[in-house]
Amino acid sequence: MRPLRLILTTAGLLLGAAAPAWAQAPYSINGSDTVFVLFSAALVLLMTPGLAFFYAGMVKGKNVLNTIMLSFATMAIVSIQWIALGYSLSFAPGWSLAPGWFGTLPWLGLTGVGLEPNPAYSATIPHMAFMIFQMMFAIITPALISGSIVERVKFTSFVVFVLLWSTFVYDTVAHWVWATDGWLRALGALDFAGGTVVHVTAGVSGLVAAMVLGARRDHGAGAHQPHNIPFVVLGASLLWFGWFGFNAGSSLSINGIATLAFVTTHAAASAGTLTWMVIEWWKTRNVTVIGAVSGTISGLVAITPAAGFVSPLAALAIGAISAAACYTACHWKNRSSIDDSLDAFTLHGAGGIIGALLTGVFASKSLNPAGADGLLYGNPGLVVTQLVAVGAVAIFSAVGTFAILKLISLVKALRVHDDVEAEGLDLHQHRSVGYAFTGPLRNE
Repeated sequence: MRPLRLILTTAGLLLGAAAPAWAQAPYSINGSDTVFVLFSAALVLLMTPGLAFFYAGMVKGKNVLNTIMLSFATMAIVSIQWIALGYSLSFAPGWSLAPGWFGTLPWLGLTGVGLEPNPAYSATIPHMAFMIFQMMFAIITPALISGSIVERVKFTSFVVFVLLWSTFVYDTVAHWVWATDGWLRALGALDFAGGTVVHVTAGVSGLVAAMVLGARRDHGAGAHQPHNIPFVVLGASLLWFGWFGFNAGSSLSINGIATLAFVTTHAAASAGTLTWMVIEWWKTRNVTVIGAVSGTISGLVAITPAAGFVSPLAALAIGAISAAACYTACHWKNRSSIDDSLDAFTLHGAGGIIGALLTGVFASKSLNPAGADGLLYGNPGLVVTQLVAVGAVAIFSAVGTFAILKLISLVKALRVHDDVEAEGLDLHQHRSVGYAFTGPLRNE
């Protein structure tokens, strides 16, 4: 092991990285903080199966297994990629020729990511605990993209896409925003738990992917109805539950900021749910279950970048504003020819953008000295900084996603044949069906 460690360390240093974690002075581990972060990591992992059910309930019954499998396979693919090189690219010191833009590989294969703390990120938990917590964010992000292209994307092409996208898009953006030398972090951009890193990247990438693959063959008004709404509610409930680990866990310690993030997360989700319900009632005199859970997700997405920086009252405003914006985005999408199948962009992309910008409005250093004051506290410049971060991440995600999909299309088809799409992806891509009964209802 020592020769391998020496080789990997030397290679990393040649690429411009600083000395690895094992060469740093030891810090004291706090057992309570460690348990908290590991439990939060487990909650965030649970969100991906929750997402699978959330998405699966909204597709046709003939595609339920394929939709679940897109998320489930992502868990395995990204976990291995993260251990192999993703974590190092995201959080290791940057390349000396382009500081702040791209990570390097001193932690290749988690070499040097040990059981002692890395004070650059958290001085009270093992470095490996921080790594595994961040892994869960890396997993769910490409899984979110699948919602834009379900019921037509070829499974093997999606597997390749997840691997390439995680490496070249997600890891790069994570470095920009969260690495110690990331250029957006140095600029002063705030992203407490992944509003830009997770939701803007996934939402914008999903929109681009939907446009590249094209619409489903029977796309049109009323053509796509959820086949299992209880699945959708189950998935949304698991997401709401797991989001407490997503946001509160990002404090990396049992402290007041974790409590603040927990409360603001719940407040925004509640405000988003109620706001969507009120808008639906005002518009149609009906309140749909799909609409209510969409409001929940819009509130959760928007509070993610702000959770540890804003007050509970601000969180209520953020959740309500996001729900109204996402409702508008969904109706715009429904009137367009773009088949963002399960609203990955209109909920996660739009919600992430709104949340990031409103962080620049409502953030207060009186709540979190590690943050910054926003517009309402005398610092309009933070809104500009947040706008720069959103714009840079959105453009990079769009260009990167387009390039990766076009590259894959040179080697293999991105979407299944029309006859496969008509009969169902479960049978053709996975040799099984989600429901055992026979007859035409199997494909509805």
